Amino acid sequence: MDRFFKLKQNGTNVRTEIMAGLTTFMTMAYILAVNPGVLTGGTGMQWESVFLATAIGAGVMTIVLGLFVNFPVALAPGMGLNAYFATVVATSNGAFSYQTALTAVFISGLIFLLLTVTKVRQIMLVAVPDSLKHAITVGIGLFITIIGMKNSGLMSIALSSPNEYKAGGFHPLLGFETVIGLGSLHDHTVILTIVGLLLISVLMVLRIRGAILFGMLGTTIIAALMGDVKMASDVKWIPDFGQLNLFHFDFAGLVSTGIVTVILTFTFVELFDTFGTMVGTANRAGIMQNKEEGNRRVGKAMLYDALGVSFGAAVGTSTITAFVESSAGVAEGGRTGLTAVTTGVCFLLALFVAPIVAMIPSSATAAALIVVGVLMAQSIREIDFQDLVVAIPAFLTIVMMPLTYNIANGISFGIFSYVILATVGRMSGKSEHKVHWLMWILAGLIVLRYVLIGGE
Repeated sequence: MDRFFKLKQNGTNVRTEIMAGLTTFMTMAYILAVNPGVLTGGTGMQWESVFLATAIGAGVMTIVLGLFVNFPVALAPGMGLNAYFATVVATSNGAFSYQTALTAVFISGLIFLLLTVTKVRQIMLVAVPDSLKHAITVGIGLFITIIGMKNSGLMSIALSSPNEYKAGGFHPLLGFETVIGLGSLHDHTVILTIVGLLLISVLMVLRIRGAILFGMLGTTIIAALMGDVKMASDVKWIPDFGQLNLFHFDFAGLVSTGIVTVILTFTFVELFDTFGTMVGTANRAGIMQNKEEGNRRVGKAMLYDALGVSFGAAVGTSTITAFVESSAGVAEGGRTGLTAVTTGVCFLLALFVAPIVAMIPSSATAAALIVVGVLMAQSIREIDFQDLVVAIPAFLTIVMMPLTYNIANGISFGIFSYVILATVGRMSGKSEHKVHWLMWILAGLIVLRYVLIGGE
């Protein structure tokens, strides 16, 4: 092990690496319950199928990354992109099946692989300003927060008539319907979501490793005491791999309106999400101290990350990506691929506890979604809101995602507005921001997209 993972060379040992891997798993194990909960919402996918795909996709690709790159990063279906996946299918009125969406993810993985191999990825990373990269993260955080609040009933949707005021939504003073409102605090799911949110928050403030997971488990216990949890009779202790949606692709559905936008959104978001996680984790682990060696390992890690996207789609889950929670394992001393291998093995072992995971109520997963939104929103501090050339596009990126219920709209409005404002500012001498040539191409594609298919 020492020779294979170069433990001494990286200043670590077997015990430290295994403990770091367990820590990483504990901090991201919530995805085993949250991902099936998100992807089964109105998509036609089955809970057990998604659970198996989540555990297998995360386990296999994390082990592969650890063995072939010697990198202490774990991979799993990413938050935000899984919500986008479910939203595209659920709101398409039948235009997109989950098979078509899986096909879009598969193709986005191939595109990402091509971008990685040809080095185009580096050009895109330079072309898009940092402010927009951070805004995308914040916007996705708000997007999944709204999904958590909506799924739990904590947020009510607009009413059809003022007579339904008691259910929440009609403003008694202004006399018109509100777009959103507070859900009923007499509803068990709403109450449990608030309890879960408080429990996870307290554990995080106390800096408890695995706070999200432990908070979800605590919420589940409380829900069980209230009689709101039942053992799922159709979920087995022994994995039934026949339930996997293996290669459930629908290439014929690629002619559907908007499929290009969906593919590009998966690719675009994954591109920046992976870059930030990989580089940030590598820096914290000391891998970037030797810049040449660090860049080589990060580049190789991104290659396997791209393969993971298509592999995840092949087994039946949304985009697999590098998890920022990997930094928890690095903080515990993880420096090599043995950390990742340990985390991956834990995910595969989780296949045998599916009935326990299935017992976790929607209130617990909703609370986790809201807290993850908080973590993603922390990137807002990196945006200079005093500089309106970047502040306005960043703001549009952030608000358009949750308020139009579409990640692609946020990215599109952000890029287009930045190109216009930066160009005007530079031509007038009021700003020094440069617009990369690739940003003009992206802006042109955005205009073409809205002209041809509108806001679909």
